[in-house]
Amino acid sequence: MVERSRFRRQFLAASGATVGMALAGCMDQISSGSSDDEGNESSNETDGGDTETADSDGVDSPELTVETEYNSREEYRQPGEAFVDFENLEEWELLDGSGDAETDVVFDGSQSLRLTAEDEGNAVVATEFEATDLSDRDVSMAVRTTTPANIALEIQLRDIYGGYASYMLQSVSYGSDEPGWFRICPGFADESTTPVEQDAIDELRVVVHNTGDEAEVWVDDIRTHEKPDQGYVILCWDDGFEDFYEPAGPVHDEYDVTAVQAAVRQWTRDQRDGIMTTDQLLERQEAGDQIVAHGTHTAFADLEPDDLRDSIEIDKNWAVQNEFQGGHYLVFPHNNFNREVLELVSDYYYAGGFNQAGNVNLTGVTGYDPLVLPRTIGHDLGIAMQCVDAAAQHRQCTILNFHAFDQDNTMDAGDYEELIQYIAETDGVETIDFDDLWAMRRAGH
Repeated sequence: MVERSRFRRQFLAASGATVGMALAGCMDQISSGSSDDEGNESSNETDGGDTETADSDGVDSPELTVETEYNSREEYRQPGEAFVDFENLEEWELLDGSGDAETDVVFDGSQSLRLTAEDEGNAVVATEFEATDLSDRDVSMAVRTTTPANIALEIQLRDIYGGYASYMLQSVSYGSDEPGWFRICPGFADESTTPVEQDAIDELRVVVHNTGDEAEVWVDDIRTHEKPDQGYVILCWDDGFEDFYEPAGPVHDEYDVTAVQAAVRQWTRDQRDGIMTTDQLLERQEAGDQIVAHGTHTAFADLEPDDLRDSIEIDKNWAVQNEFQGGHYLVFPHNNFNREVLELVSDYYYAGGFNQAGNVNLTGVTGYDPLVLPRTIGHDLGIAMQCVDAAAQHRQCTILNFHAFDQDNTMDAGDYEELIQYIAETDGVETIDFDDLWAMRRAGH
């Protein structure tokens, strides 16, 4: 077995002295007198105030079982430290679109801000504060939307000199169903010609990019999170194509770069043509790669709840029986999910999920929603290299997604080897798997 990445020892050795903040998934809080309102009683403190350390079971790989020990999105509901909120809208200026206080759809506190835009127009709000040092912090925000298929979400930080840096979630979901509350911790996307002075930030803007007829988004609970000492890359392959085994596998081995494979149970079990066998998946696991779940390869939101639960239980049982140690992590088929999917999946998986985009689409490592992680489609070598560079420079994580080398959504084999070499030779970045990322998410609360 290839030795686990150096990051786990390095990060966890420092984490014990730096963590003690409360964490968020995204539990809905609708002020309607329903049982959802109980979520408003959630504390921003960890249980007992204990801090996880390198020796704590809390940052080890979870024991591989069919059901999770806890709902990760509730257990780690509010990460990091509170920064700005929407309790007093007089502190915010509406720059574009429409904005209204909302007391019936709330993530935390007494109200959220509802932003709307029409005809491909954007919605933008801004707030100013005393100059603040965010050099070592990421920023996250709770979000809810009824138009997930046609928006991108941006948090923009501006300094006292007028420079800015944009952090963007490029895409939410390929489906149109509402996903409920979820948290974004968007990765770096762009900055002004003069680089922003991160130690002198005095303005924050929230931008809803609308690519359709209308956009409706609620925002709440903006928080900050400590950055790690370096950046990270996850190479995430979907569907179990043989290209992951050969020729990609030997390239991973040559450069000592780990990767992740999201296998489709039925395709593997039925020995579908061009799909790896169980033995091949286990061989790649032994070589140091991680095997995770990819569901039924049917859009989860299209399944009836009972059918979805049955399917997920069967998939998870298969992972446990075959001792796929990454079985606690899931990739949503077709980038499709909604509120009901997120609630049900939390019974079986701790992290993963994913939305994805064709351009740079990174995440902070300690503030993301456990089941709504962002990925970048690995179709273009140049874009993938930009992702690696941004992860290294801004100490964030890029999750690059691949399928098979003959598909449009995956760069060719020659470019892939060049990417692997580039990652191996880039300072300040390291390849990890979802165990590593999930350990950082928990240790960072």
